[in-house]
Amino acid sequence: MIQRIQSIYLLIATLFGLSMLFANQIDFVSETANYALNFKGFYSVTNTAMPEVTSTLALSILLFITPLISLVNIFLFKKRMVQIRLCAANIGLLLGVTAMVYYFGIVGMKELMATSKTYGVTMVFPIASAILNFLAMRGIINDEALIKSMDRIR
Repeated sequence: MIQRIQSIYLLIATLFGLSMLFANQIDFVSETANYALNFKGFYSVTNTAMPEVTSTLALSILLFITPLISLVNIFLFKKRMVQIRLCAANIGLLLGVTAMVYYFGIVGMKELMATSKTYGVTMVFPIASAILNFLAMRGIINDEALIKSMDRIR
């Protein structure tokens, strides 16, 4: 059952989640320095003496948990109802990641006194992962319906 299409969806969602860990979500430009937001928090790009400005622990936790849930979900193919629930929970967490990055963008611009901010391409990744989790959940539901219909025939 690992070769099913929902496993491919979950694997791609895992790769999107892992790529968010290694890229900057938002870049800020202020008069004194340039800042970026990644999974470690806000940090100064130009000032190497003070690299980390503010930690964002909640965002870090969510960015670690969401790809982990997608990866674990691939190997729970014998427990389809648990897979469905984990996909639904992961969709909620991914939407929370999107909202949290947007919130930190607003707060970071005010606190860092930045003149402009630029969202990175990785801002699309949690939304794409949520869509892939939804497609995987739909495939798992179809598998469950197929297995229940096979039980009725016997």
